[in-house]
Amino acid sequence: MHLIIDGYNLLYADRLKSRTNAAELQQGREQLIRKLSAYRRRKEEPVTIVFDGWQSGWSAEHKDVHGGIEIVFSQRGERADDLIKRMVRDEGSGVLVVSSDREIARYAERMRVPVLSSEQFIVRLERPATTRETTLQKNLEEDDDDERRQNRKGPSRRLSKKEKRLRSALKKM
Repeated sequence: MHLIIDGYNLLYADRLKSRTNAAELQQGREQLIRKLSAYRRRKEEPVTIVFDGWQSGWSAEHKDVHGGIEIVFSQRGERADDLIKRMVRDEGSGVLVVSSDREIARYAERMRVPVLSSEQFIVRLERPATTRETTLQKNLEEDDDDERRQNRKGPSRRLSKKEKRLRSALKKM
């Protein structure tokens, strides 16, 4: 499952302040890339992180690779949100989007692509690999057991398509 991550959205998801100087911003990006690189090594999944370059970026889209993570800066005049939407449209269902941006989430859901909020992804990123995998597996098994125990029919007892897509993507993570 290819992860497409809204970079600044994830970077500021667990921070209290939203404005930083250029040096702190660069340091935050590098730290985030190191964490994602360690995650990618454990999971062996392609990861693309997209940052805004619309105000002071390059005249063309800029791509780079660090630690196995593809880093993309949108071109000057284009927002990262638009670039993420384009990537979702081009790649389709083999993608999981990480963003708390409602506009991106709505677009991805319309394209039938699962979305994980930045806060949820941070929790998964911070936990040790064995704990994360066993806890996720246990939660999914408990949910399956609950569904079997209820054995009731009807739309109120079933998971929505959105929930099913997200659970399926989380199983693959």
